Amino acid sequence: MKFYNREKELKNLKKIEEASKESAKMTIIVGRRRIGKTTLIKEAYPQKLYFFVSKKDEALLCEEFTKIVQQQLEVKIFGNIKSFKELFEYLMELSVRVHFTLIIDEFQEFLSINKSIYSDMQNIWDSYKDRSQMNLVLSGSIYSLMKRIFEDRKEPLFGRANNKMELKAFMVTTLKEILEDYSPHFTNDDLLSFYILTGGVAKYVEIFVDARAFTLSEQLDLIFDDYSLFLEEGKNLLIEEFGKEYTTYFSILSLIASSKTSRKEIESILEKNIGGYLEKLEKEYKIIKKVKPIFAKEGSRTLKYEIIDNFFNFWFRFIYKYRSAIELENYEYVKNIVKRDYETYSGYFLEKYFREKLRVSYEYSTIGNYWERGNQNEIDIVALNEEKKIMLIAEVKRNPKKIDLYKLKQKASKLVAKYKNYKVEYRGFSLEDM
Repeated sequence: MKFYNREKELKNLKKIEEASKESAKMTIIVGRRRIGKTTLIKEAYPQKLYFFVSKKDEALLCEEFTKIVQQQLEVKIFGNIKSFKELFEYLMELSVRVHFTLIIDEFQEFLSINKSIYSDMQNIWDSYKDRSQMNLVLSGSIYSLMKRIFEDRKEPLFGRANNKMELKAFMVTTLKEILEDYSPHFTNDDLLSFYILTGGVAKYVEIFVDARAFTLSEQLDLIFDDYSLFLEEGKNLLIEEFGKEYTTYFSILSLIASSKTSRKEIESILEKNIGGYLEKLEKEYKIIKKVKPIFAKEGSRTLKYEIIDNFFNFWFRFIYKYRSAIELENYEYVKNIVKRDYETYSGYFLEKYFREKLRVSYEYSTIGNYWERGNQNEIDIVALNEEKKIMLIAEVKRNPKKIDLYKLKQKASKLVAKYKNYKVEYRGFSLEDM
Protein backbone atom coordinates (compact mmCIF):
# COMPACT_ATOMS: atom_id res chain seq x y z
CA MET A 1 0.00 0.00 0.00
CA LYS A 2 1.28 3.45 -0.87
CA PHE A 3 2.07 6.08 1.75
CA TYR A 4 -0.96 8.21 2.69
CA ASN A 5 -1.56 11.46 4.52
CA ARG A 6 0.95 12.64 7.18
CA GLU A 7 2.05 15.61 5.03
CA LYS A 8 1.99 17.93 8.06
CA GLU A 9 4.04 15.48 10.15
CA LEU A 10 6.56 14.92 7.34
CA LYS A 11 7.03 18.66 6.88
CA ASN A 12 7.56 19.14 10.61
CA LEU A 13 10.10 16.29 10.89
CA LYS A 14 12.12 17.63 7.95
CA LYS A 15 12.09 21.11 9.46
CA ILE A 16 13.42 19.68 12.75
CA GLU A 17 16.15 17.81 10.89
CA GLU A 18 17.28 21.03 9.19
CA ALA A 19 17.38 22.83 12.56
CA SER A 20 19.48 20.01 14.08
CA LYS A 21 22.38 21.00 11.80
CA GLU A 22 22.81 24.07 14.03
CA SER A 23 22.37 22.30 17.39
CA ALA A 24 21.09 18.87 18.43
CA LYS A 25 17.32 18.32 18.54
CA MET A 26 15.41 15.65 20.48
CA THR A 27 11.95 14.71 19.19
CA ILE A 28 9.47 12.32 20.81
CA ILE A 29 6.95 10.46 18.66
CA VAL A 30 4.18 8.61 20.50
CA GLY A 31 1.14 6.72 19.31
CA ARG A 32 -0.49 3.34 19.81
CA ARG A 33 1.07 0.30 18.14
CA ARG A 34 0.20 -0.21 14.43
CA ILE A 35 -0.55 3.51 13.96
CA GLY A 36 2.34 3.97 11.50
CA LYS A 37 5.14 5.61 13.54
CA THR A 38 7.95 3.54 11.99
CA THR A 39 6.60 4.00 8.45
CA LEU A 40 6.41 7.77 9.00
CA ILE A 41 9.98 7.88 10.34
CA LYS A 42 11.33 5.87 7.41
CA GLU A 43 9.45 8.07 4.94
CA ALA A 44 10.78 11.25 6.58
CA TYR A 45 14.38 10.06 6.93
CA PRO A 46 15.65 7.76 4.15
CA GLN A 47 19.21 8.24 5.49
CA LYS A 48 19.34 7.42 9.19
CA LEU A 49 20.58 5.21 11.98
CA TYR A 50 17.63 3.10 13.09
CA PHE A 51 17.79 1.27 16.44
CA PHE A 52 14.90 -0.97 17.49
CA VAL A 53 14.97 -1.66 21.24
CA SER A 54 13.97 -5.31 21.67
CA LYS A 55 13.89 -7.06 25.03
CA LYS A 56 17.33 -8.59 25.13
CA ASP A 57 20.58 -8.24 27.05
CA GLU A 58 22.13 -4.75 26.82
CA ALA A 59 25.45 -6.12 25.54
CA LEU A 60 23.67 -7.99 22.72
CA LEU A 61 21.70 -4.86 21.80
CA CYS A 62 24.90 -2.82 21.69
CA GLU A 63 26.57 -5.41 19.47
CA GLU A 64 23.61 -5.15 17.06
CA PHE A 65 23.58 -1.33 17.17
CA THR A 66 27.36 -1.08 16.69
CA LYS A 67 27.11 -3.02 13.41
CA ILE A 68 24.38 -0.64 12.21
CA VAL A 69 26.53 2.40 13.07
CA GLN A 70 29.57 1.04 11.22
CA GLN A 71 27.52 0.11 8.18
CA GLN A 72 25.36 3.26 7.91
CA LEU A 73 27.95 5.88 8.87
CA GLU A 74 30.92 4.07 7.31
CA VAL A 75 33.04 4.37 10.44
CA LYS A 76 35.20 1.84 12.22
CA ILE A 77 34.56 1.21 15.92
CA PHE A 78 37.43 -0.47 17.70
CA GLY A 79 36.88 -2.53 20.83
CA ASN A 80 33.75 -4.17 22.14
CA ILE A 81 30.99 -1.77 23.25
CA LYS A 82 28.81 -3.45 25.88
CA SER A 83 26.83 -0.53 27.34
CA PHE A 84 24.44 1.84 25.64
CA LYS A 85 25.98 4.69 27.64
CA GLU A 86 29.30 4.11 25.88
CA LEU A 87 27.67 3.83 22.45
CA PHE A 88 25.52 6.93 22.90
CA GLU A 89 28.51 8.99 24.04
CA TYR A 90 30.47 7.80 20.99
CA LEU A 91 27.58 8.91 18.71
CA MET A 92 27.18 12.28 20.42
CA GLU A 93 30.90 12.92 20.11
CA LEU A 94 30.78 11.89 16.43
CA SER A 95 27.80 14.21 15.82
CA VAL A 96 29.93 17.22 16.75
CA ARG A 97 31.74 16.65 13.44
CA VAL A 98 29.06 14.86 11.37
CA HIS A 99 25.32 15.53 11.05
CA PHE A 100 23.04 12.48 11.14
CA THR A 101 19.62 11.30 12.30
CA LEU A 102 19.38 8.68 15.05
CA ILE A 103 16.04 6.90 15.52
CA ILE A 104 15.47 4.83 18.67
CA ASP A 105 12.22 2.90 18.28
CA GLU A 106 10.29 1.40 21.23
CA PHE A 107 12.39 3.65 23.45
CA GLN A 108 10.39 2.75 26.57
CA GLU A 109 11.79 -0.81 26.46
CA PHE A 110 15.06 0.43 28.00
CA LEU A 111 13.09 0.48 31.28
CA SER A 112 13.11 -3.32 31.35
CA ILE A 113 16.73 -3.59 30.14
CA ASN A 114 18.61 -0.99 32.20
CA LYS A 115 16.79 1.96 33.83
CA SER A 116 20.02 3.89 34.28
CA ILE A 117 20.26 4.36 30.49
CA TYR A 118 17.93 7.38 30.77
CA SER A 119 20.07 9.21 33.33
CA ASP A 120 23.21 8.32 31.34
CA MET A 121 21.61 9.75 28.19
CA GLN A 122 20.58 12.90 30.02
CA ASN A 123 24.11 13.62 31.24
CA ILE A 124 25.65 12.94 27.82
CA TRP A 125 22.96 14.92 25.97
CA ASP A 126 23.41 17.96 28.24
CA SER A 127 27.17 17.84 27.73
CA TYR A 128 27.10 17.70 23.92
CA LYS A 129 23.76 19.07 22.62
CA ASP A 130 24.88 22.67 21.97
CA ARG A 131 27.85 21.49 19.86
CA SER A 132 26.17 18.42 18.37
CA GLN A 133 24.44 18.11 14.98
CA MET A 134 22.39 15.06 15.93
CA ASN A 135 18.72 14.78 15.01
CA LEU A 136 17.55 12.38 17.73
CA VAL A 137 14.07 10.86 17.33
CA LEU A 138 12.69 8.71 20.16
CA SER A 139 9.59 6.70 19.33
CA GLY A 140 7.40 4.67 21.69
CA SER A 141 4.05 2.89 21.68
CA ILE A 142 3.33 2.36 25.39
CA TYR A 143 1.80 5.74 26.08
CA SER A 144 1.90 5.62 29.89
CA LEU A 145 5.63 4.74 29.96
CA MET A 146 6.62 7.36 27.38
CA LYS A 147 4.64 9.96 29.31
CA ARG A 148 6.42 8.98 32.52
CA ILE A 149 9.89 9.09 30.92
CA PHE A 150 9.47 12.59 29.49
CA GLU A 151 6.76 14.31 31.56
CA ASP A 152 7.47 13.19 35.13
CA ARG A 153 9.62 15.83 36.85
CA LYS A 154 11.45 13.11 38.77
CA GLU A 155 12.67 11.41 35.56
CA PRO A 156 16.10 12.38 34.13
CA LEU A 157 14.83 13.14 30.60
CA PHE A 158 12.09 15.49 31.82
CA GLY A 159 12.20 18.73 29.82
CA ARG A 160 14.91 17.52 27.43
CA ALA A 161 12.78 17.03 24.30
CA ASN A 162 12.50 19.95 21.87
CA ASN A 163 9.47 18.53 20.06
CA LYS A 164 6.66 16.07 20.71
CA MET A 165 4.45 14.49 18.06
CA GLU A 166 1.44 12.32 18.85
CA LEU A 167 0.49 10.26 15.81
CA LYS A 168 -3.26 9.82 15.35
CA ALA A 169 -5.39 7.52 13.22
CA PHE A 170 -6.17 8.38 9.59
CA MET A 171 -8.99 10.89 9.21
CA VAL A 172 -12.23 9.95 7.45
CA THR A 173 -11.12 11.87 4.35
CA THR A 174 -8.02 9.69 4.07
CA LEU A 175 -10.00 6.45 4.53
CA LYS A 176 -12.32 7.55 1.73
CA GLU A 177 -9.31 8.33 -0.49
CA ILE A 178 -7.86 4.86 0.16
CA LEU A 179 -11.13 3.16 -0.80
CA GLU A 180 -11.37 5.29 -3.94
CA ASP A 181 -7.89 4.08 -4.93
CA TYR A 182 -8.28 0.38 -4.16
CA SER A 183 -12.04 -0.27 -4.41
CA PRO A 184 -13.50 2.48 -6.61
CA HIS A 185 -16.99 0.93 -6.61
CA PHE A 186 -17.29 0.87 -2.82
CA THR A 187 -20.64 1.58 -1.17
CA ASN A 188 -21.25 3.90 1.76
CA ASP A 189 -21.83 0.82 3.93
CA ASP A 190 -18.35 -0.41 2.89
CA LEU A 191 -16.89 2.95 3.94
CA LEU A 192 -18.64 2.76 7.30
CA SER A 193 -17.42 -0.78 8.10
CA PHE A 194 -13.90 0.18 6.92
CA TYR A 195 -14.02 3.13 9.35
CA ILE A 196 -15.40 1.03 12.23
CA LEU A 197 -13.13 -2.01 11.91
CA THR A 198 -9.82 -0.28 11.09
CA GLY A 199 -10.45 2.85 13.14
CA GLY A 200 -8.04 4.53 10.73
CA VAL A 201 -5.11 2.56 12.20
CA ALA A 202 -2.55 2.31 9.39
CA LYS A 203 -1.60 -1.35 9.89
CA TYR A 204 -5.22 -2.55 9.91
CA VAL A 205 -5.95 -0.49 6.80
CA GLU A 206 -2.94 -2.08 5.09
CA ILE A 207 -4.09 -5.61 6.05
CA PHE A 208 -7.60 -4.99 4.66
CA VAL A 209 -6.23 -3.45 1.47
CA ASP A 210 -3.71 -6.26 0.89
CA ALA A 211 -6.47 -8.87 1.39
CA ARG A 212 -8.91 -6.86 -0.76
CA ALA A 213 -11.40 -7.02 2.13
CA PHE A 214 -13.69 -4.07 1.39
CA THR A 215 -17.16 -5.30 2.37
CA LEU A 216 -18.34 -6.07 5.90
CA SER A 217 -18.58 -9.78 5.11
CA GLU A 218 -15.03 -9.90 3.68
CA GLN A 219 -13.68 -7.93 6.62
CA LEU A 220 -15.32 -10.21 9.19
CA ASP A 221 -13.93 -13.27 7.39
CA LEU A 222 -10.47 -11.74 7.68
CA ILE A 223 -10.87 -10.88 11.38
CA PHE A 224 -12.40 -14.20 12.46
CA ASP A 225 -9.82 -16.57 11.04
CA ASP A 226 -7.31 -19.05 12.51
CA TYR A 227 -4.38 -16.93 11.34
CA SER A 228 -5.89 -13.55 12.15
CA LEU A 229 -3.77 -10.89 13.83
CA PHE A 230 -6.96 -9.30 15.18
CA LEU A 231 -8.16 -11.96 17.64
CA GLU A 232 -5.36 -11.43 20.17
CA GLU A 233 -4.76 -7.80 19.27
CA GLY A 234 -6.46 -6.06 22.20
CA LYS A 235 -4.80 -8.38 24.69
CA ASN A 236 -1.37 -8.11 23.06
CA LEU A 237 -1.45 -4.31 22.89
CA LEU A 238 -3.01 -3.48 26.26
CA ILE A 239 -1.80 -6.04 28.81
CA GLU A 240 1.63 -4.39 28.85
CA GLU A 241 -0.03 -1.01 29.50
CA PHE A 242 -2.27 -2.26 32.32
CA GLY A 243 0.00 -4.77 34.06
CA LYS A 244 -1.39 -7.11 36.73
CA GLU A 245 -4.76 -5.36 36.99
CA TYR A 246 -5.58 -5.80 33.32
CA THR A 247 -8.67 -7.96 34.03
CA THR A 248 -10.43 -5.05 35.81
CA TYR A 249 -9.50 -2.64 33.03
CA PHE A 250 -10.68 -5.15 30.40
CA SER A 251 -14.00 -5.61 32.22
CA ILE A 252 -14.59 -1.84 32.32
CA LEU A 253 -13.74 -1.44 28.63
CA SER A 254 -15.97 -4.37 27.69
CA LEU A 255 -18.90 -2.77 29.51
CA ILE A 256 -18.30 0.64 27.89
CA ALA A 257 -18.17 -1.05 24.47
CA SER A 258 -21.51 -2.71 25.31
CA SER A 259 -23.16 0.70 25.94
CA LYS A 260 -22.75 0.73 29.74
CA THR A 261 -21.24 4.18 29.55
CA SER A 262 -21.84 5.73 32.98
CA ARG A 263 -19.73 5.14 36.07
CA LYS A 264 -22.86 4.24 38.04
CA GLU A 265 -23.84 1.50 35.55
CA ILE A 266 -20.36 -0.01 35.47
CA GLU A 267 -19.97 0.02 39.28
CA SER A 268 -23.36 -1.63 39.78
CA ILE A 269 -22.26 -4.54 37.55
CA LEU A 270 -18.67 -4.90 38.82
CA GLU A 271 -19.69 -4.14 42.44
CA LYS A 272 -16.57 -2.08 43.12
CA ASN A 273 -15.41 1.52 43.05
CA ILE A 274 -13.83 2.21 39.64
CA GLY A 275 -13.05 5.93 39.93
CA GLY A 276 -9.29 5.38 39.97
CA TYR A 277 -9.45 2.99 37.01
CA LEU A 278 -11.50 5.41 34.92
CA GLU A 279 -9.10 8.25 35.69
CA LYS A 280 -6.10 6.18 34.60
CA LEU A 281 -7.86 4.95 31.44
CA GLU A 282 -8.59 8.56 30.55
CA LYS A 283 -5.49 10.48 31.66
CA GLU A 284 -2.65 7.98 31.85
CA TYR A 285 -3.51 5.49 29.09
CA LYS A 286 -5.65 7.78 26.88
CA ILE A 287 -7.96 4.92 25.88
CA ILE A 288 -11.27 6.47 26.97
CA LYS A 289 -12.59 10.00 27.18
CA LYS A 290 -15.38 11.75 29.04
CA VAL A 291 -18.30 12.89 26.94
CA LYS A 292 -20.48 15.67 28.31
CA PRO A 293 -23.46 17.38 26.69
CA ILE A 294 -22.23 20.28 24.58
CA PHE A 295 -22.15 23.52 26.62
CA ALA A 296 -22.21 21.58 29.92
CA LYS A 297 -20.54 23.41 32.80
CA GLU A 298 -17.01 22.40 33.85
CA GLY A 299 -18.09 20.57 37.01
CA SER A 300 -21.14 18.90 35.47
CA ARG A 301 -21.69 15.30 36.56
CA THR A 302 -23.83 14.58 33.52
CA LEU A 303 -21.28 12.58 31.60
CA LYS A 304 -20.61 9.32 29.79
CA TYR A 305 -17.43 7.49 28.84
CA GLU A 306 -16.47 6.28 25.40
CA ILE A 307 -13.55 4.29 23.99
CA ILE A 308 -11.57 6.57 21.68
CA ASP A 309 -10.17 3.86 19.37
CA ASN A 310 -12.79 2.32 17.02
CA PHE A 311 -10.99 -1.02 16.76
CA PHE A 312 -10.60 -1.39 20.54
CA ASN A 313 -14.33 -0.70 20.85
CA PHE A 314 -15.08 -3.53 18.40
CA TRP A 315 -12.53 -5.86 20.03
CA PHE A 316 -14.05 -5.46 23.51
CA ARG A 317 -17.64 -5.57 22.24
CA PHE A 318 -17.35 -8.73 20.15
CA ILE A 319 -13.99 -10.51 20.56
CA TYR A 320 -13.26 -10.14 24.28
CA LYS A 321 -16.92 -10.50 25.24
CA TYR A 322 -17.26 -13.79 23.31
CA ARG A 323 -13.75 -15.08 24.03
CA SER A 324 -15.06 -18.54 25.05
CA ALA A 325 -16.42 -19.06 21.53
CA ILE A 326 -13.20 -17.60 20.06
CA GLU A 327 -11.09 -20.07 22.05
CA LEU A 328 -13.26 -22.90 20.71
CA GLU A 329 -12.59 -21.49 17.21
CA ASN A 330 -16.34 -21.12 16.76
CA TYR A 331 -15.87 -18.07 14.56
CA GLU A 332 -19.17 -18.44 12.70
CA TYR A 333 -21.04 -18.07 16.00
CA VAL A 334 -19.36 -14.73 16.75
CA LYS A 335 -19.65 -13.51 13.15
CA ASN A 336 -23.39 -14.15 13.27
CA ILE A 337 -23.66 -12.10 16.48
CA VAL A 338 -21.77 -9.23 14.82
CA LYS A 339 -24.08 -9.36 11.79
CA ARG A 340 -27.16 -9.56 14.03
CA ASP A 341 -26.12 -6.49 16.08
CA TYR A 342 -24.35 -4.56 13.33
CA GLU A 343 -27.14 -2.22 12.29
CA THR A 344 -27.62 -0.93 15.85
CA TYR A 345 -23.89 -1.04 16.67
CA SER A 346 -22.87 0.86 13.52
CA GLY A 347 -25.35 3.67 14.24
CA TYR A 348 -23.10 5.04 17.00
CA PHE A 349 -20.11 5.09 14.61
CA LEU A 350 -22.14 6.77 11.88
CA GLU A 351 -22.71 9.63 14.34
CA LYS A 352 -19.00 9.67 15.16
CA TYR A 353 -18.15 9.65 11.44
CA PHE A 354 -20.25 12.75 10.77
CA ARG A 355 -18.87 14.60 13.81
CA GLU A 356 -15.37 13.90 12.49
CA LYS A 357 -16.37 14.94 8.97
CA LEU A 358 -17.66 18.25 10.33
CA ARG A 359 -14.46 18.69 12.34
CA VAL A 360 -12.21 18.31 9.27
CA SER A 361 -14.40 20.77 7.34
CA TYR A 362 -13.06 23.47 9.72
CA GLU A 363 -16.40 25.30 9.51
CA TYR A 364 -17.25 25.03 13.22
CA SER A 365 -15.61 26.13 16.47
CA THR A 366 -17.48 23.65 18.72
CA ILE A 367 -18.87 20.19 17.89
CA GLY A 368 -20.52 17.71 20.22
CA ASN A 369 -23.76 15.98 21.14
CA TYR A 370 -26.48 17.00 23.57
CA TRP A 371 -28.78 15.45 26.11
CA GLU A 372 -30.67 16.60 29.16
CA ARG A 373 -30.86 15.01 32.61
CA GLY A 374 -32.04 11.39 32.54
CA ASN A 375 -30.83 11.06 28.92
CA GLN A 376 -33.83 13.05 27.75
CA ASN A 377 -33.94 14.96 24.43
CA GLU A 378 -30.78 13.38 23.03
CA ILE A 379 -29.42 15.12 19.94
CA ASP A 380 -26.75 13.39 17.86
CA ILE A 381 -24.82 16.44 16.65
CA VAL A 382 -24.69 20.09 17.67
CA ALA A 383 -22.11 22.28 15.92
CA LEU A 384 -21.45 25.97 16.45
CA ASN A 385 -19.73 28.63 14.38
CA GLU A 386 -19.36 31.31 17.05
CA GLU A 387 -17.94 33.91 14.67
CA LYS A 388 -20.84 33.69 12.16
CA LYS A 389 -23.43 32.90 14.87
CA ILE A 390 -24.55 29.69 13.16
CA MET A 391 -25.78 26.57 14.94
CA LEU A 392 -26.18 23.19 13.21
CA ILE A 393 -28.48 20.67 14.89
CA ALA A 394 -28.48 17.24 13.26
CA GLU A 395 -29.99 13.80 13.59
CA VAL A 396 -28.09 10.77 12.29
CA LYS A 397 -29.79 7.57 11.08
CA ARG A 398 -28.62 4.79 8.80
CA ASN A 399 -31.96 4.99 6.98
CA PRO A 400 -32.86 8.54 5.82
CA LYS A 401 -36.58 7.67 6.03
CA LYS A 402 -36.27 7.45 9.82
CA ILE A 403 -35.08 11.04 10.18
CA ASP A 404 -37.75 13.27 11.73
CA LEU A 405 -36.77 16.96 11.64
CA TYR A 406 -40.02 18.06 13.31
CA LYS A 407 -39.25 15.88 16.33
CA LEU A 408 -35.63 17.10 16.27
CA LYS A 409 -36.81 20.72 16.53
CA GLN A 410 -38.94 19.81 19.55
CA LYS A 411 -36.00 18.09 21.30
CA ALA A 412 -33.80 21.12 20.64
CA SER A 413 -36.23 23.73 21.91
CA LYS A 414 -34.54 24.34 25.31
CA LEU A 415 -31.10 24.45 23.70
CA VAL A 416 -32.13 26.86 20.95
CA ALA A 417 -33.83 29.17 23.47
CA LYS A 418 -30.40 29.88 25.00
CA TYR A 419 -28.96 30.96 21.60
CA LYS A 420 -31.62 33.34 20.26
CA ASN A 421 -29.09 35.37 18.29
CA TYR A 422 -27.91 32.31 16.32
CA LYS A 423 -29.17 31.21 12.92
CA VAL A 424 -30.19 27.55 13.45
CA GLU A 425 -29.98 24.91 10.71
CA TYR A 426 -31.65 21.51 11.20
CA ARG A 427 -30.28 18.62 9.16
CA GLY A 428 -30.50 14.87 8.84
CA PHE A 429 -27.45 12.74 8.01
CA SER A 430 -27.71 9.14 6.80
CA LEU A 431 -25.61 6.55 4.99
CA GLU A 432 -26.50 8.39 1.78
CA ASP A 433 -24.60 11.49 2.97
CA MET A 434 -21.26 9.80 3.68
